[in-house]
Amino acid sequence: MALTKYRLGELLQLENERNSDRTYSLENVRGISIQKKFIETKANMDGVSLEPYILVAPDCFAYVTVTSRNGEKITIAHNTTQETYIVSSSYVVFSVSRTDILNSDYLFMYFNRPEFDRYARVNSWGSAREIFSWEDMCDIDIVLPDLSIQQKYVAIYDAILTNQKNYECGPKSLKLVCDSYIEDLRRRLPSISIGPYIKLTDNRNGDLAFNLDAVRGVSIDKKFIKTKADMGGVDLSPYFIVRPNEFAYVPVTSRNGEKISIAMNDSDDSYICSSSYVVFKSIDENTLYPPYLMMFFLRSEFNRYARFNSWGSAREIFSWNDLIDIKIPIPGIRIQRAISEIFEVYIQRKRICEQLKTQIKNICPILIKGSLEDGRAS
Repeated sequence: MALTKYRLGELLQLENERNSDRTYSLENVRGISIQKKFIETKANMDGVSLEPYILVAPDCFAYVTVTSRNGEKITIAHNTTQETYIVSSSYVVFSVSRTDILNSDYLFMYFNRPEFDRYARVNSWGSAREIFSWEDMCDIDIVLPDLSIQQKYVAIYDAILTNQKNYECGPKSLKLVCDSYIEDLRRRLPSISIGPYIKLTDNRNGDLAFNLDAVRGVSIDKKFIKTKADMGGVDLSPYFIVRPNEFAYVPVTSRNGEKISIAMNDSDDSYICSSSYVVFKSIDENTLYPPYLMMFFLRSEFNRYARFNSWGSAREIFSWNDLIDIKIPIPGIRIQRAISEIFEVYIQRKRICEQLKTQIKNICPILIKGSLEDGRAS
């Protein structure tokens, strides 16, 4: 069968069943991320009536019509579970009505392409808020191969996704091992202040040995990232140098997603960061091993501790004096290195997992293109 062009609206139908009988509760409320996944809502739901919320049954889609201030993406997701979710009445919920023509998983692959994000942004309209309406969605012209070809490429996509999910289980197990071991150390050993084991560094880029390529910020994911600041005309000479195995953190914790931005330079290169950061290092790496210390900084308990112990009015600060008061168990260096090595494997596998997720998204345009070429050849 040759390729056939359709108006997408011919193949879809709106779903508008409401939670009027309150069958579904807060546990069923979902939002949608720009990664095109359903996520637990981050909204304050105190006092919110769930009766007008729209049901998203299995195999249905939901999307947010507002595309402005959204990272040049449209938030849309496909419910591939056996559960029914509920979403805000400001969302649009729909399903595939012509399942004899269009496979819903194939449609999500179509939505999960950068090309679709660009299309949705270009075709969004409004002043204060730009909207990609249901009418705009229905006006999309889509070229489809035969249903059997769609299913063939969906099977390839599902196989890749299953492999990624199976790989994802490994890092979770490793993290559980590390967390359990840390908790065991906390029970068996006294926790002592890290103050005597770390010290501030004040190595500046005075001779401009490092240029813009070496400038780094610190993310709330506790990683060094290339700076997003406008560096035009900025003098780099007062910037701090962060050498391998040294740490840097941003003292300001307010408006930071309840997290503190702190990172260890685990590369072989030196970075430079703003003089508003605090840079420090372990005094003796054979007494307090930097990766072992970073394990504690990566724990959610540390985020809560830093936020609770931040002070200020306009901006809340977690100062150096607050940091050195942190207490952790410090076992012998052999144990520190052993648990850190396991944790490093966890970090590496987690990083690979994130790369796999990116590759899976990048594969969608390839699979769609392949299905169309297959359809032309049939």
